[in-house]
Amino acid sequence: MPTPDRPGFALPLLLLAGFRTLIDDLHAELARQGHPELRPAHGFVLQAVGVDGTTASELGQRLGVSKQAAGKTVDRLVALGYLERADDPADARRKLVRMTERGLDGLRRSAVVFDQLRDRWAATLGADRVAAMEDDLRTVAEPNFFRLDVSGWLGP
Repeated sequence: MPTPDRPGFALPLLLLAGFRTLIDDLHAELARQGHPELRPAHGFVLQAVGVDGTTASELGQRLGVSKQAAGKTVDRLVALGYLERADDPADARRKLVRMTERGLDGLRRSAVVFDQLRDRWAATLGADRVAAMEDDLRTVAEPNFFRLDVSGWLGP
């Protein structure tokens, strides 16, 4: 039962604050490592593009945004050197969006930094408490908790 010192609305705010702390720390470190232009939404896009590439339409579906919104983000990431457009070898009428080496480097570095941030939380809270928190969140979260459409869900 919620109490005055632990109201129900505090839980999602604390979860969001933890998420925001991790994401802000990630992007500060990525900036130090040569990726200052990467933004949180870009990570969702790079994950949705994947190593095999995709079309702008498929990307929009994966992200839960319109083809036009996906195309605008792709344009930005192409300009920054993280993505490229290429002809689809299986269908000359289609254009694929693919990650460049810079995009792959950003994802690889993100994975390493996330591990470091988790280790930092474990050093602060204790490894057992962090593992228990992860287990508890897996228990209450949907089985398919990693959804790429989070950026569209957070938007207007």
